[in-house]
Amino acid sequence: MEYTVQSLGKLAGVSTRTLRYYDEIGLLKPARINSSGYRIYGQAEVDALQQILFYRELGVGLDRIKEIVTSPAFNGADALKQHYVQLLDKRNQLDKLIANVEKTMASQEGRISMTNTEKFEGFKQQLIDENEKKYGQEIREKYGEDAVNRSNQRVMNMTQEEHDEVTRLANEVTAALAEAFRTADPASEAAQQAAHLHKQWLTYYWHEYSPEAHAGLAQMYVDDERFRAYYDANQPGTAEFLRDAIRIYTGQKR
Repeated sequence: MEYTVQSLGKLAGVSTRTLRYYDEIGLLKPARINSSGYRIYGQAEVDALQQILFYRELGVGLDRIKEIVTSPAFNGADALKQHYVQLLDKRNQLDKLIANVEKTMASQEGRISMTNTEKFEGFKQQLIDENEKKYGQEIREKYGEDAVNRSNQRVMNMTQEEHDEVTRLANEVTAALAEAFRTADPASEAAQQAAHLHKQWLTYYWHEYSPEAHAGLAQMYVDDERFRAYYDANQPGTAEFLRDAIRIYTGQKR
């Protein structure tokens, strides 16, 4: 079966403007253009659009989607399996938040009692799940299952005051690192203060702190492109600067 822009848009629940834009950027080209100049889409394009919309639902950007679906290595069946697992994870996160809301409403109505810790369990679990999805494999390979599981448990056991403090520390690390980077000297007082704040932030997540592990984590910030992109977002080179500052702070400088 073939579809025009309008009929495909209606079928998929997207605007014709969106489909035309996908064509313009090379994300979803029509199968052909008919004699009247209309874009015509076939079954292959319908299946491709479904994949695109799955990725969009999971929050993947259009540039990245284009890289994925136009790659010679792209496998639609494998992609569907990945979508399935990721959507189940997303549903699980939503189910936990919904349960938290229901429990909170029941508490406010006087039907049950709810501790302050319980009020934030859903948010903490969502944070853990998101971190597991992004970095779980690398972190577990580097530090082991027990260390990661203990770290996750520490997050779940945080009081609201501790959560506020670790959030404050994270913001302080960012600000101190930006200030220190301007010195261009990882051994400077400002850079060492940034490294110290980073250690304080880590202790809220790690069961035990060690200088070697701290330096190893800093190296991963450089080696893993996702961590590097996070730290280098405002100023390229920040990830390497932080690594060098932490190496000096921990006495692990090579």
